[in-house]
Amino acid sequence: MITETHGLTDEQSKFAELVRDFADQVVSPAAYRFDTEGRLPVEIVHQMGELGLFGLPFPEEVGGQGGDYVTLCLAVEALARVDQSIAVTLEAGVGLGIMPIYRHGTDAQREQWLPDLVAGRTLAAFGLTEAGAGSDAAATRTTARLEPGEGGAWVIDGSKQFITNSGTPITSVVTVVAVTGSATGPDGSAAPELSAILVPAGTPGFVVGPSYDKVGWHASDTHPLMLNGVRVPAANLLGERGRGYANALHVLDEGRIAFAALATGAAQGCLEEALRYAGERTVFGASIGSHQHVAFTLARMQARVHAARTSWFDAAQKLVHGLPSKAEASVAKLVASEAAMANARDATQIFGGYGFMNETPVARHYRDSKVLEIGEGTSEVQLMIIARDLGLTA
Repeated sequence: MITETHGLTDEQSKFAELVRDFADQVVSPAAYRFDTEGRLPVEIVHQMGELGLFGLPFPEEVGGQGGDYVTLCLAVEALARVDQSIAVTLEAGVGLGIMPIYRHGTDAQREQWLPDLVAGRTLAAFGLTEAGAGSDAAATRTTARLEPGEGGAWVIDGSKQFITNSGTPITSVVTVVAVTGSATGPDGSAAPELSAILVPAGTPGFVVGPSYDKVGWHASDTHPLMLNGVRVPAANLLGERGRGYANALHVLDEGRIAFAALATGAAQGCLEEALRYAGERTVFGASIGSHQHVAFTLARMQARVHAARTSWFDAAQKLVHGLPSKAEASVAKLVASEAAMANARDATQIFGGYGFMNETPVARHYRDSKVLEIGEGTSEVQLMIIARDLGLTA
């Protein structure tokens, strides 16, 4: 098989192997049980925190590991091989939960929230998507008004949907994007002013709805949120007023790289399982892997993994070196999510009837992988971004 190092440091290679061992020894044996129970295993999340996974890309002065985004992506990929639910808990917990507070928070906000978040003792969530607003953030209907006078609070009303890590027993805070006024768009027309506000879990009027009955990612925590007259201090504004969506786009661009690493891990997991089964399963006196059609299918699966990993690594390297990476992130997300879906389909076919049984990893990957083409920007959104980078109107 192709051995890929992508110029990793010895430290990064050893760390990736450490997380891979953790995934095989701790996460994988429990994956089917928690998938069946539809419950995020908080105990495993805490173990991930003890390994330093949630603090990977953050400096030591805020309790982090002093690593970079490449190292985070290596950890996400290693986990996704065996359990996408656990991998997305880390990916969203860092990229959507911690990163906005680290990048845009005040010193007081960072001191309040970061120590427990980067240690994996608590989780944070990012509330952007609504029933009628996801890719089109201008359609956001959640509002926040600032009460006049000294000591005035933000009063938030609205709802959010499909919010990861929003209702766990250890969720501490949710960043909510809301309309805080009106602004002038690039063409001179009126546009909503969008701002981000920190809403602590348990705030009166902040209601976490029942967990979704999802096709996949059963052990990942996902809920709708309702905000009914939620009052939080004016100091809970995260970043500049009116910069909520711009800052969110920055977060999403970065997040797509880690999401691509997650999809690559899923594609790799499908390949490993299918390769193992093809060597064990015999028909007509020979292993099915000895048949050209199965061998060629596995070869295509390997090619997809290689392309996906090369794509996310290229985007991540550009990001950590301060180079433009928006289009590269979209390419990585598009290529890797398609690779995960295709490899899940092929692996299930190689497994035959066993591939239709939920206790097999390939069956879970088959269910889990579809959302990779939807979450953190659909494939259509990625194509739009790539087309615009080519100078096309899309």
